[in-house]
Amino acid sequence: MSSSDEPPERRLARLGTVFARFDRQDSGNVSYGAVVDGERCFVKTAGHPDATAFLDHARRVDLLRNAVRLARAHRHPALPALRMVVESAHGPMLVYDWADGDLIGVPRAHRDDPASPYRRFLALPPGRVLAALDTIVDVHDLLGQAGEVAGDFYDGCLLYDFITHRLSLIDLDNYRPGPYRNDMGRMFGSSRFMAPEEFTLGSVIDQRTSVFTLGRTAQLLLGDHLHGPLQQVTTRATHPNPEERHGSLPEFCAAWRAARQAGC
Repeated sequence: MSSSDEPPERRLARLGTVFARFDRQDSGNVSYGAVVDGERCFVKTAGHPDATAFLDHARRVDLLRNAVRLARAHRHPALPALRMVVESAHGPMLVYDWADGDLIGVPRAHRDDPASPYRRFLALPPGRVLAALDTIVDVHDLLGQAGEVAGDFYDGCLLYDFITHRLSLIDLDNYRPGPYRNDMGRMFGSSRFMAPEEFTLGSVIDQRTSVFTLGRTAQLLLGDHLHGPLQQVTTRATHPNPEERHGSLPEFCAAWRAARQAGC
């Protein structure tokens, strides 16, 4: 791990050439597209310590260090590889492999726009959407077997290449080992994907919560194309009572695959 007292932009200028800046995240994080050692990379930082955001700088740094833990512990083709971590005056700079594509998640005001990545994805043949969901399931089976619990997963974590039809999962910084207690009340995340316990202070957050999120992901992305055994799987996964859901991510993933083999 290399180190520097320089701010991220100056440090990054020494590492490579910046071709894009992403600084409109509610979290306060600032990220960059950069060419490093001749390769395109995605560089994520905690932004400036004085930046106004719903997360303070120390918390943003903590989440980035958790992202490092996650990336080093789990490898999957759909998870952009972490190349290196460079320390700067404002915290770690996470240098990932670049992933081509468009974020499926868009602001609410643009969800009905036929030209938006969200609507373009929903308009894909069902087989393409199912293949993307299979990738999401595969990643969460891997993470679930290691005891990870999803956090703040929604369509804004999905980067889809409409040319190659490759899906990448990004920004899983809030994933952590569970179970744990909801100490926030309304937790971070998109309400469209969140389980009831993510709104209730003191509730247990475990892999059954993650199962709900994956079930909702399938329901929202497949829409009217969800039927038969897969519909039964997602209906169980999104039951309001955690006791009625699949007991873990691996259990849900096995049920999903069985339904897919049944002809869905």
